[in-house]
Amino acid sequence: MKNYKILLFIFLLAPLFTFSQEKVKDSVVEKPERPAFESSSLIDNQTNVLFNKNTLEVMMQHRFGAIDGENTLLGIYGPSNIRIGATYSILDWLTVGYGITKKNITSDFSLKVGLLNQTRSGSIPLSITYYGNAAIDGRSGNNGDNAGFLTRQDRYSYFHQLIFAKRFSPDFSFQIAPSMTHYNAADFGNENDRFAVAFGGRYKISPNTSLILDYSQPITKLNDNSNNDPGISLGAEFSTSGHAFQVFIANYNGILPQYNNMNDANDFFSKGGILIGFNITRRYSF
Repeated sequence: MKNYKILLFIFLLAPLFTFSQEKVKDSVVEKPERPAFESSSLIDNQTNVLFNKNTLEVMMQHRFGAIDGENTLLGIYGPSNIRIGATYSILDWLTVGYGITKKNITSDFSLKVGLLNQTRSGSIPLSITYYGNAAIDGRSGNNGDNAGFLTRQDRYSYFHQLIFAKRFSPDFSFQIAPSMTHYNAADFGNENDRFAVAFGGRYKISPNTSLILDYSQPITKLNDNSNNDPGISLGAEFSTSGHAFQVFIANYNGILPQYNNMNDANDFFSKGGILIGFNITRRYSF
């Protein structure tokens, strides 16, 4: 009889042990780390940031002319380049976008996919994101605009990038992003493809203000040595819950990453190689 009482007592306590184990298991559910950056872009490159499902981000990217000291008011009177675009988060980990750029009247279609998220516990130490786009040169192709397209496919260019980002602390984040650019048509004697790597960082100096740095280094060289200089950009970012404003100095003026990597010939350390630029982004949640 005593044995039966012991078995009955264990049977009554079993649900309590099960509940306790489930509660402990739920308490250690991994949470993703907060975003490493405030905006989906960092000056001339993308970041790992993907916004929540049904978020629309509208952006304006502006590059003034080069600061050459020839009565251009720091390049403001010089020839500028502008891109207006928008991205939409179909899912928390999937974003699509479209933009139009003044230079070469270029339209671009983009895709951004979150592959891995850094966790707060550190079990996953960094985030990995894929970004890619396809761009179409919108020039007429007549001799007057120096396009010289022989077929429709000559207008197309492509950009692929893997972004490895880490939020080291609430104030400091850093990313490394290797990339490949492909142009269906290249100048005579030049390559159609180019590999590069970008480095970007942000350091917060106040809750809404950060210092930002973006550096793009070509890896493979083109035969035209004038297009092998790295892209160097540094500036400040001012952000709120719904928008981010970046103002900076840089030497790349193409805005689209494939144009910067393949065609931009500005040298940051030479006269007339620096320009002023800014990016404005605004987010809407539906």
